[in-house]
Amino acid sequence: MRRIRVGIIGQGRSGRDIHGAYLSQDTRRFKIVAAVDPLRERRDRAAAEYGCDTYHDHNGLLQRDDLDLVVNASPTRFHVPLTLEFLKAGFNVLCEKPLASKAGGADRLIAASKKSGKTLAIFQQSRFAPYFRQVRKVIDSGVLGGIAQISIAFSGFSRRYDWQTLTSEMGGNLLNTGPHPLDQALQLFGTDTMPKVFCYMDNVNSYGDAEDHVLLVLRGKGRPTIHLEISSCRAYSPFTYNVYGTRGGLQGRMETMEWRYYDPKEAPRLRLKRKPLCQADGTPSYCTDAIKWHKRSWRVPRTKRGLFATMSGAYYSMLYKTLAQGVPLEVTPEEVRQQIAVIEECHRQNPHIYKRK
Repeated sequence: MRRIRVGIIGQGRSGRDIHGAYLSQDTRRFKIVAAVDPLRERRDRAAAEYGCDTYHDHNGLLQRDDLDLVVNASPTRFHVPLTLEFLKAGFNVLCEKPLASKAGGADRLIAASKKSGKTLAIFQQSRFAPYFRQVRKVIDSGVLGGIAQISIAFSGFSRRYDWQTLTSEMGGNLLNTGPHPLDQALQLFGTDTMPKVFCYMDNVNSYGDAEDHVLLVLRGKGRPTIHLEISSCRAYSPFTYNVYGTRGGLQGRMETMEWRYYDPKEAPRLRLKRKPLCQADGTPSYCTDAIKWHKRSWRVPRTKRGLFATMSGAYYSMLYKTLAQGVPLEVTPEEVRQQIAVIEECHRQNPHIYKRK
């Protein structure tokens, strides 16, 4: 089996705790041969943990001719320039989310990838989350009928105070957390057309100047309305998903899910009545509908690896097939470009973030 030789830019929470943690375990398919970080203690830790070469900056990787993949886990504002530099130099690149903050940046990267013939992959691993796959499975089965609305909440309560709360660092909930649920939302909405976008953003609990409360609505003719919330001021845990259908609905979190629906063949036939409804004795009546509900439930399969490792493993399995066997990417740059266009429009609609302090 071919081993993919990897260089990782960044040894922070993404570079080490996500990419390094997974790749250092999947030694049959991947080998970390180099790591980059400006902090000496992080370089020393990478050398000890991976047994790899280390560099102070990305130029050390550019001089190598033995890398099959460069993982760009640098801070967000370096995603576009570093990914562009490596694509132009002839490297396959996996870029952490967000790929960019504007569609133009995504366009430049896609163009560079096509010109160099190298792979541009984006780490949208939540596409492979077990709970999301289950949501898609239920919707695709048709038991819920036509889908009117899908509400998604990636929210909690936190008072964040790190660099990812700063607009100067391309921070904020929309660019930090948003790419995960937004990628899922656009898969359910459809990636063949740009949705109409309404977005409201606010700054509530964080100590930087970027938004930490986002309410986003996506609409389109013949498409489900998507209601997406990404908030740091929700003290009570909500359902991650709530799906409204013409024959039933679904609600659930990342660990458990339930849905109910009716079979049209079992439901009483109804017709529109324009005259006031009355009971047998002539007194006023309200609409009644004796629906027989079918109920189902799902629980995430038990695994020793946990959710993040499961998603990372599924994503890297997909990427390995692309790099080693030439199988097309399941998460394409063009799909991610749609996401970035939505994010850009959200920022256009919120040029000034109101700070509630």
